[in-house]
Amino acid sequence: MIDRLRGEWQGLRAAVAGLSPNARRAAVVLLTATVLVLFHLQVGSRRVYLDTLDNALGFADPAFGSWAWWFGMQGVLGFVVPALMLVVGFRQTPAQAGLGLGDWKLAGGLALAYLPLVVVGTWVLSDGIAFQAQYPHFFGAKTDWGVFLGYEALFLFYWIGWEYLWRGFVLFGTAPALGAPLAIVAQTVPFAILHAQKPPAEAYLSIVGGLALGALVWRCRSFWIAVPIHAAQMLALDLFCTLRYRTGASGVGLGALAEALGGLG
Repeated sequence: MIDRLRGEWQGLRAAVAGLSPNARRAAVVLLTATVLVLFHLQVGSRRVYLDTLDNALGFADPAFGSWAWWFGMQGVLGFVVPALMLVVGFRQTPAQAGLGLGDWKLAGGLALAYLPLVVVGTWVLSDGIAFQAQYPHFFGAKTDWGVFLGYEALFLFYWIGWEYLWRGFVLFGTAPALGAPLAIVAQTVPFAILHAQKPPAEAYLSIVGGLALGALVWRCRSFWIAVPIHAAQMLALDLFCTLRYRTGASGVGLGALAEALGGLG
């Protein structure tokens, strides 16, 4: 039995040794991304901040502090750690790691063209009860514009970490081994699964969004394009849901929009 196990172990080592450098890097990237997500869900959770860390960041409102902790940990674990791994650990250039500007003219033009669709789409979605109950995630942002701005600024750091983990680290870290099409699919799968607890429309749209963003990032050779696209969606949704909460505006017509915008005053 021992000889059998020894033979299996040697076979496994030989199989791993026979992998190309690109394949080994892809395996490390996928496993690391998995660990980072689990670590964020466990150690970076709001519950850990409130129950174990006892408002360690010292915010006057511990609930706001818990969101700052959640957002900040995603920024560190999704952006800082993976970027260092690709650039320092695997000695990729920033451009190879998806950190460069890439085709910024194309990216900027597409982002500007997409913005009106975001505004219209989120305005319609914000009329749904499920979305109004979800956004903004921190209820205090609905009642104080100063808190709203601070919350959204922290949320932006979260989006940088969220987008780089999938559209940067996983996409650019696995593409040399898998090829671009499969790498785009590979980063979409966990991205969509992590939307399982979202409203159904958002959950299923995340599959399309993950594929589209992955393809766009690969075409532009820069993950940065995904940040304003995704962050703008959430900012607009948070804003419209907040305005509806403040004004009671209902419906999606121009009258309802005018009533909601009155809440900016």
